[in-house]
Amino acid sequence: MIPPGFAGVEAQLWLWIVAMVRPGAAFVAAPVFGAAFVPVQLRLIVALAVGIPALAATHFALPPDGLASIAGFMLVAGEVMTGLAIGFAVQIGFSAAVLAGETIGNTMGLGFAAMIDPANGQHNPMLGQFLTILATFLFLAMDGHLALARIIVESYRALPPGNAWISAQGIHGLVLFGGILFAAGLSIALPVGFALILVQLVMAMLARSAPQLNLFAVGLPAALLAGIVLLALAAPVIGQGILAALNQGLDEAARVAAG
Repeated sequence: MIPPGFAGVEAQLWLWIVAMVRPGAAFVAAPVFGAAFVPVQLRLIVALAVGIPALAATHFALPPDGLASIAGFMLVAGEVMTGLAIGFAVQIGFSAAVLAGETIGNTMGLGFAAMIDPANGQHNPMLGQFLTILATFLFLAMDGHLALARIIVESYRALPPGNAWISAQGIHGLVLFGGILFAAGLSIALPVGFALILVQLVMAMLARSAPQLNLFAVGLPAALLAGIVLLALAAPVIGQGILAALNQGLDEAARVAAG
């Protein structure tokens, strides 16, 4: 027999579980929060801290049969879908920096050089990892993590638990937003990438005019040196491009949260 003082503990625990689902799913798909180096315990605590006040403002009540029912399953599925869509929208904007780094690295001849990325535990090109770290710093400097938490809380108004199903138009907009990833990545890499293409054209002209010249021995150091100098010169422009991509990701996440 449950003591009278603990009669409502089980129902409160189920409410806490429901409160963690949407923020937890968003943090799994979002940058920084979903990184492999972020402990799961910390992610759960932050998800609970964001979800409890947001859920309390909606006057939510558990299904009569609990979560172990068809209504409860549909409730959890809607919460997971909404959270993943919000986090994935921000991740698309964040991934533009990775794409730009891969483009610049391949143009510089560093496509073969890869290192372990601590964010996902996989091999990434060196410049891709460098721009990923830069994007992480910019994301935190612009309070992107706080903006993401605000978007999650506001999503409970338009998409309350139990009715958290994104419209077909919202899903279609998210799919179309994925195309912006390539446009944003190429726009970030354009200042350095276009100049490196000109360097490659000059090396090709030298190879045609002097066939005895070892193009690999001369062209690779020249591309590396030019790439390093151009990265230093274009760093402010690259940073502005990454900020623009991150803002686009947050704006798309806000549109998804609006239903």
